[in-house]
Amino acid sequence: MTSSPDTLHRLWRIAGLPDDALSFIDLPGRDPVFPSTFAVGTAAQASIGAAALAACELAHARGVERQRVSVDMTHAAVECTGAFTVDGKEPETWGRFSGLYRCADGYVRIHANFEHHQDGALRLLGLDPRTATREEAERALLSWRACDYENAAAERGLVVTMLRTFDEWDATAQAQAIAAQPLMTITRIGDAPPRALPALSADARPLDGLRVLDFTRILAGPVGGRALAAFGADVMLVNGPHLPNIPAIADTSRGKRSALLDLRSADDRDTLWTLIDEAHVFAQGYRPGGMASLGFGPEALAERRPGIVYTSLSAYGTEGPWSSRRGFDSLVQTAMGFNAAEGEAEGKGKPRPLPMQMLDMASGFLMAFGAAAALWKQQREGGSWHVQVSLAQTGHWLRGLGRVDGGLKIAKPDIAPYVGRYESGFGELIAVRPSARMERTETGYARNSMPPGTSEAKW
Repeated sequence: MTSSPDTLHRLWRIAGLPDDALSFIDLPGRDPVFPSTFAVGTAAQASIGAAALAACELAHARGVERQRVSVDMTHAAVECTGAFTVDGKEPETWGRFSGLYRCADGYVRIHANFEHHQDGALRLLGLDPRTATREEAERALLSWRACDYENAAAERGLVVTMLRTFDEWDATAQAQAIAAQPLMTITRIGDAPPRALPALSADARPLDGLRVLDFTRILAGPVGGRALAAFGADVMLVNGPHLPNIPAIADTSRGKRSALLDLRSADDRDTLWTLIDEAHVFAQGYRPGGMASLGFGPEALAERRPGIVYTSLSAYGTEGPWSSRRGFDSLVQTAMGFNAAEGEAEGKGKPRPLPMQMLDMASGFLMAFGAAAALWKQQREGGSWHVQVSLAQTGHWLRGLGRVDGGLKIAKPDIAPYVGRYESGFGELIAVRPSARMERTETGYARNSMPPGTSEAKW
């Protein structure tokens, strides 16, 4: 199993950041910290530590002394559970048709948290979404081969995947495309001089004065934007008024403005260009090509706002036959073999998910890491930059960290020492505090989480 320091060092070298900064981070703890045979603690600690240390290294490039960063492994893993309550109640995490179903020759996982995905999956089974029951869906799927239902769903833009073992995943063309790519890419996409950033005082948080547009919606991207906010960035979450959200928005919106723009409207597109003119980072998590089709792809932003850092998140990366498929953490875990491997290790013959949405969480923190690293490069080299992260590439990386002997034998840790109380526009929020601690400046949230549309779409 790869250690957290080694894992972080490898991340650091992907970004090309200076090695002498690595002596400024402490990473106490070791796996297992949650019941899993995968190094989820290491993945949480290394990705969060890399994001925090890169933010501090950018601050150093802005003229302040380096400061020590510490990330406790258990706290980091608890942060990656995304645990929270609103007014004392845990949110409903899954739609009633979401989950694993037995087929004629295996299993499929259906993601039905959004009504249009749920209704499409049911219609594909010949069921009426208005009256269907889960039992009817279970019976209907017994007549389908898992791969046939997966393919038919993909053709309709739905979010379904069959359960695979690692060997079965490795045999797919998509797995081979993922294995041929690095964990993440930070690519120069245009010329620009180094941009002058706002002055930074010694006691300021490392990203103070930087503006981030957050066009992400489900979990990974919002977690990345929240991390940037915790390190001091002015983050504006932008939702479409017609798009659904999940309950986790109450947690992931901490520290952010929350505005609405309808990019189908010419006026709102003009408003977005005005926001971009003053932004340092543009983060988006829509399906590959989605933002570009609206005129807001990375090259268009680099032309309009030279020096911009553009971060993109996808489910299955930019290469391979699945590159345009929609996907969520639970489905990517299932497709890539994690659920089958955990179930085999448990010995009960039933697939078992990871103890948290680890692909989402690590991908979010890698987005924040990539954004800070690209801003550092922009200060040193100039240019506009594109950071690309995917859930499947993160999954390939997690698998490569190795297995944890006896990892399923431990109990989940008590999360109470790691949570804080926050006011919010959703109600009283009890949520996990940031696990990255900085020697000189406090990580945290300058704004309360608020419902979409609470903020005006202006800086």
